[in-house]
Amino acid sequence: MALDFRLIKKDLHSEARLGKITTPHGLVDTPVFMPVGTQATVKAMTPEELKDIGVEIILSNTYHLYLRPGHELIKNMGGLHTFMHWDRPLLTDSGGYQVFSHCELRKIKEEGVYFQSHLDGSKHFLSPEKAIEIQEALGADIIMCLDECPPYPASRDYTMASMELTHRWAKRCKKRWGQGSGVKGQKEQGHRSWVMGQEKNNLAPCPLPLAPALFGIVQGGMFQDLRKQSVKEITKINFDGYAVGGLSVGEDKILMYEMVDATVPFLPDDKPRYLMGVGTPEDLVECVARGVDMFDCVMPTRNARNGTLFTKYGKLSIRNAQYANDPHPVEEGCGCYTCRNYSRAYLRHLFAADEILGARLGTIHNLYYYTNLIQDMRRAIEEDRLQEFKTEFYRIRGDG
Repeated sequence: MALDFRLIKKDLHSEARLGKITTPHGLVDTPVFMPVGTQATVKAMTPEELKDIGVEIILSNTYHLYLRPGHELIKNMGGLHTFMHWDRPLLTDSGGYQVFSHCELRKIKEEGVYFQSHLDGSKHFLSPEKAIEIQEALGADIIMCLDECPPYPASRDYTMASMELTHRWAKRCKKRWGQGSGVKGQKEQGHRSWVMGQEKNNLAPCPLPLAPALFGIVQGGMFQDLRKQSVKEITKINFDGYAVGGLSVGEDKILMYEMVDATVPFLPDDKPRYLMGVGTPEDLVECVARGVDMFDCVMPTRNARNGTLFTKYGKLSIRNAQYANDPHPVEEGCGCYTCRNYSRAYLRHLFAADEILGARLGTIHNLYYYTNLIQDMRRAIEEDRLQEFKTEFYRIRGDG
C-alpha cells in the first residue's frame, strides 16, 4: 500500500471513527475536511493562512490543472507541492466529475471520454490510464480512479451500465498506477523534506511509497443494491482507500444518507473512507456518525465569496442591511482571525463595496468553522460522546 492508515478508535454509540493517515508529506488525522484548491489554490487563501487555521490536507482538480497550466509544466516545476508552495498532503481528483458535468461537451466510450475544453473548445481525450498519468505528473499524495458519475435522476439500466463501466475503468487505473516516469523522484524529494521535519521534532518518518496512494470509487446511483454490488467489486481490486461518489448531485438529504448507509458499512475497516463533494455542516455531522473519514466541498469557500458565513447558530448572510451597524463579530467566541479583529458592520461594508478583503475574511472564517467543527467531532469520538455532540449541534441551531 502507498499510504498507511491506522484506525485508532471507534465511537461506542455510533459508527464514527478516529484514524491517522501517513503520507510522504505528513500526517492527516481523520475525520478530516479537505478545502478545495481547484486551480492549485484555495481561493483567497495563502498556504500559511491555511496552516494557521489547522488545515492538514487540500484537494486540487485534475481537469482544471490539465487544461491550465498543464500537468507537464507542473511536473517540470517540481510537482504540485512545489508549484503551489504547499508542503502538506495533497489529494487530486481524477477530473471525471468535471468532464461529465459538461454533458454537452463530452462523449463517453469504453476507451474513455472525448470532451471539449470549457475554456477554448479544444478537443481532448481522457482515459483511465491518462487520468493516472496526469495525477502522477502532478505529484499528489492521494490520487483517484477515473469513474463515471451518473446524472440525477437516472434510470436503473443507465446507472448499472455506468457502474459497470466505472468498475472496468478502476481495473485499468490500478494496472496503470505507479508506472509513470518521475513519480519516484518526486516522492523521494517530498519524503526527504518531510523526514527532515519529522527528525527535527523527534518523530519517526513513514515508509517511502514509490507511487501516490490510489483510491477506488464506489458508484451505483440511488439504488441500494447497486451500491452494495459496487462496494463488492471495487474492494476486490484492493485500493489504498475507498471513495463514495455520485452523491450530492441533486437528491434530497434523506436519500443521500440512505445511500451512505447502503455503502459505508460495507467498506473495509482498515482503509480510509472518503465521501466526495459533501457537504454542509449538517452533512459532516451526519456522515461522520455513519463512519466517513474524509470530506471535501467548495461550500465554505464559495459561500464566503458570496457573503454567506457559517456559524454554530446556522448561516449568516452578511450583506443583509440588519448588519450595517452591528459591532459584533460574525460569531461570538470564535477564535478565527476575522472574528478576533472585525465587526459584522465592517464585513458588510466590504461586501457592499465589492472589496477583495471581504471575500478573504469570509473565507478565513468559514474554513476555520469547518476545521474546528471536525476537530470538535474528533474530541467527541475520543470521549464516546458523538451522539451528545450531535444533539447539541442541532439544538444550538434551533433544529432540535
